[in-house]
Amino acid sequence: MKDTTLCYIENDKNQTLLLHRTKKKNDLNENKWIGVGGKFEKGETAEQCLIREVYEETGLTLNSYTYRGVVDFISDVWEDEKMHLFTATVIDDTLKECDEGELKWVDNDKVLSYPTWEGDRVFLELLQKNEPFFHLTLRYEGEKLVKTSLDK
Repeated sequence: MKDTTLCYIENDKNQTLLLHRTKKKNDLNENKWIGVGGKFEKGETAEQCLIREVYEETGLTLNSYTYRGVVDFISDVWEDEKMHLFTATVIDDTLKECDEGELKWVDNDKVLSYPTWEGDRVFLELLQKNEPFFHLTLRYEGEKLVKTSLDK
């Protein structure tokens, strides 16, 4: 099981940063709109990975961040993944070009209207409700979400 981070960053205009994954080959997130993040490097903590990945993908320096939960993705196609989920804020929302796709600031009330994984909608709704730290397990068969399990 690989460890990754995923972060949903807000600016002071009530917008969330989404990444439209369009540039990587063999990308399991191809054509989806997701937060930013990526795989742990050897010896990294979740927080170190978060800060590094956000800066590498966006050029942003986080003002503050909150560790919101752990999401386990179990798949019959892809490698299983333990994702460490964060939210964060920035004051300077100037972005650099991302080599993984298009970065876009999206009004918070429109985030759920963008194409993403069915399971991502589950944790995005938990984030929007400001749920305390949670552990969510999402089981997929292909791209179909077949089971969810939530521990708060």
